[in-house]
Amino acid sequence: AAAAAGGRFSLALSGGSLVGLLSRDLPAAVAAAGPAAPASWLVAFCDERLVPPEHPESTCGAYEVS
Repeated sequence: AAAAAGGRFSLALSGGSLVGLLSRDLPAAVAAAGPAAPASWLVAFCDERLVPPEHPESTCGAYEVS
């Protein structure tokens, strides 16, 4: 609703079991929002570990693999 009203939708992604849940359900939510909607989304990865994306414990890397 925020993005549709001309605002921004912000989403901070953590790791753990959320990776599997969002990997399964987020693509359908994006498709339902319409093709232009993700352009107004701000997506951030929340990761307390200082590791590169390709590291096995990286939150960003976990989403890329899923």
